[in-house]
Amino acid sequence: MRDQEPDAGHPGRRLSTKEAAELLGVKPETVYAYVSRGQLGSRRVPGGRGSTFDANEVEALARRNRRESGGTSGSGSELSVRTRITLIEKDRYYFRGVDAVELAARHSYEEIAEWLWTGRLRPGVAFTAPEASVAVARHAVAALPEHTGPTDRLRVAAIAAAVADPLRFDLTEDAVLGTARILVPTLVAALPPMRPTRHDTGPLAHRLWPRLTGRDADEASLRVLDTALGLLVDHDLAASTLAVRVAASARAHPYAAVSAGLGVLEGPLHGAASGLAHRLLLEVLDQGDAAPVIAEELRAGRRVPGLGHRLYPGEDPRARALFTLLEDIPRAAPALAAAHDIVATTARHTPLHANVDLALAVLTVSCGMPASAGETIFAVARTAGWIAHALEEYGERPLRMRPSGHYVGPRPPQPLPE
Repeated sequence: MRDQEPDAGHPGRRLSTKEAAELLGVKPETVYAYVSRGQLGSRRVPGGRGSTFDANEVEALARRNRRESGGTSGSGSELSVRTRITLIEKDRYYFRGVDAVELAARHSYEEIAEWLWTGRLRPGVAFTAPEASVAVARHAVAALPEHTGPTDRLRVAAIAAAVADPLRFDLTEDAVLGTARILVPTLVAALPPMRPTRHDTGPLAHRLWPRLTGRDADEASLRVLDTALGLLVDHDLAASTLAVRVAASARAHPYAAVSAGLGVLEGPLHGAASGLAHRLLLEVLDQGDAAPVIAEELRAGRRVPGLGHRLYPGEDPRARALFTLLEDIPRAAPALAAAHDIVATTARHTPLHANVDLALAVLTVSCGMPASAGETIFAVARTAGWIAHALEEYGERPLRMRPSGHYVGPRPPQPLPE
């Protein structure tokens, strides 16, 4: 408990670091970050090692933080979330201020993940998982029915890896980063391969490839896959990412936070959307013309998959980047032509542009992957982004993601039901 509450009527009252952190709803180290940024003043305790803070100044900073984050006084709810990870504007998006498409064109998925997590690039970084973690995850996944979908497998693998980690409740930054660098490759290694693999080494895209298709990889295709992972690593507060932040706000460990994201991702309007685009593309290729296929979609009242994005009035920049790379793969030409036919045909009725799901479908169809492969790519890629958001949320006030319900039921008191 605080010995003294901040009181505007008593200037000069001081708070300890712990008391200031409680009032601000942050970790003690974040209090010192405020000091280093000039947002808060501190005074050393005479003869001691700690610092004290002006109560009125701390209270003013707390009010300002609540106001900037969209909080409503007294309810504990917040309408927006401050983040330093991803910015989306004007048909472009940025990771920590850097153009995400340019970043994905020049750096591997692992390097981009490190950039999101730490704000630093680690050239040549490769994620590896201890054999014990991989063995537990593989054993759990192997027990699932054969028809199990990729997101279910990944969620089970995440839970199994959590059980194998007795230190999973350590939410310090270094510990969470250590978990992240193990969890991502564990998820990939736990997926059953579609062709024999000798070693799970090298860039993550190389390890993921044999779990997506039985065909041999070539450099151009691996480059498209690695770029797709980098482009999909984060996309601001998508539904799954919001679920991750809610879990992290309740101080769920990283494995549980990722599991929450995977649960939301499985919806047909989110991670599974690429599978719908994959099937549409196969049908267009089978018929040789997009017009009758699109006509059937419209007649059935269905939204044409792979087109449009609420955040981009124009073409999804992720789709544009992948289409450009896919042009270098000769076997992708038919699927690429079919995708352009879908866009052109639909444009006669409504000006919708291709989104990343259609670009992923071109990759999965042309490389002999199943319809669920796009969902797998999406989930593996987004795991790194989810952990970046969890890290950010661990530095905020606990349980802040608590909106108030707007009750619209019958007013009490009501009689007891008979």
